[in-house]
Amino acid sequence: MFRNSYQKGFLTVFYSLGSSPLKDWGVHTKNGYCKRIIDEDISSMVFEIMGNNVSTMFMTIPREPRQTLGIKLPFLVLLIKNMFKYFTFEIKIIDDQNFGRRFRVSNFQSKTSVKPFSTSMPMALSPGWNQIHFNLADFTRRAYGTNYMETVSLQVHANIRIRRIYFTDRLYNEQDLPLEYQLMPKRAMVKKLGKHFNVPSARPPSPKTDRSEATDPN
Repeated sequence: MFRNSYQKGFLTVFYSLGSSPLKDWGVHTKNGYCKRIIDEDISSMVFEIMGNNVSTMFMTIPREPRQTLGIKLPFLVLLIKNMFKYFTFEIKIIDDQNFGRRFRVSNFQSKTSVKPFSTSMPMALSPGWNQIHFNLADFTRRAYGTNYMETVSLQVHANIRIRRIYFTDRLYNEQDLPLEYQLMPKRAMVKKLGKHFNVPSARPPSPKTDRSEATDPN
């Protein structure tokens, strides 16, 4: 989808205020829902995805399974709100060995597990809005000793509220971000939210990580 696009700076794949935020996304709904609502904390339109089971309620990009994102930017950023329920997202990438690897990140796991084609890792969300930074290049190197080449697909599961999802070429300080990429561009909004804004990240694989020798490529 984006392989032939100019990739530098910021590349948005989802924005809740867009005219058609799900244009490139496929949505799988079972015992759940997804809709745009006004979030009371930031007084703005956001996208809410909720379901009884995180595995059966999700949105995915690209929409078609045979398509690929082809995004080479190494940082994934999600502006999401903690709904105090189970939540997970999954990224599929290609490394320099031409292997497909999956990173599954959730708030209901307690430790990182690395398998040959899939890594699962925990993530802690603070109350309110969170800015999640996911360093794909660093995680690929730590987990597999290979180099990140590009992102193939992304799935976001229940239960969460989303403002924006984008890729960047590097990590930017909040003050260096364009206004449209800041969750709260006004200082008054920061004061209003108080401690309800955080910049967590998933826990990277380490030498103590639980490793499995399973060979299932899925």
